[in-house]
Amino acid sequence: MSSLTHGWNLSPTEAVNLQRQLREKISLSPFAGPIRHIGGADLSYNKGSDEFYAGIVVLDYESMETVAHSTVIRRSPFPYIPGLLSFREIPSLMEAWERLPFQPEVIAFDGHGIAHPRRMGIAAHFGLLADKPTIGCAKKRLTGKYEEPPRRRGAYTPILDGEETLGFALCTKDGIKPVFVSPGHRMGLEQSREVMLHCARGYKIPEPTRQAHLLVNRLRRGEVEAGVWRKAGSR
Repeated sequence: MSSLTHGWNLSPTEAVNLQRQLREKISLSPFAGPIRHIGGADLSYNKGSDEFYAGIVVLDYESMETVAHSTVIRRSPFPYIPGLLSFREIPSLMEAWERLPFQPEVIAFDGHGIAHPRRMGIAAHFGLLADKPTIGCAKKRLTGKYEEPPRRRGAYTPILDGEETLGFALCTKDGIKPVFVSPGHRMGLEQSREVMLHCARGYKIPEPTRQAHLLVNRLRRGEVEAGVWRKAGSR
């Protein structure tokens, strides 16, 4: 865990100011170590509720088999404000992260990394707090401009803010619209795209966040209980 911490009882103005301070600490240096496991993080909630169903899955990086997961149910008092969703969602995800039986080398989020107006999407914010390599993989663009890539697996175009490259619109499956990939922390730009393409196995959404999405929706529907699971013999 990083020594970087901050409180969560903030006003929206204080949260924006904190994002501007934190962005200076982001590292986009490529992760040098081998990736044995990759995590995926997502949340689910009922419309109008502040109760979150949060989960993190851990997948074998080569096979994309789920080998562990952690889920929690908790409330968040922070309001829904676009651009500040990390303040609403990270406390639940951090609790799930800390309960994992073992932690993956990299974690992907259903959301943005630096492809954010203040370069502080949920993947960037979480990566700083956990001091872990992180990637954002979102279904919709939040900021920047891009040209639509060819609808062919592996095709991509840059997401640009002026001359700054924030990430990529990446086609993960033939005939399907792109996802929006950006590094969060301790990941290189090109590396984040390569990792997410590696994790795409026949669906638009790469497996880490796809499996996390399936898990938290099962949790919300009461099909599984909150807690920790680990495949026997995994690590």
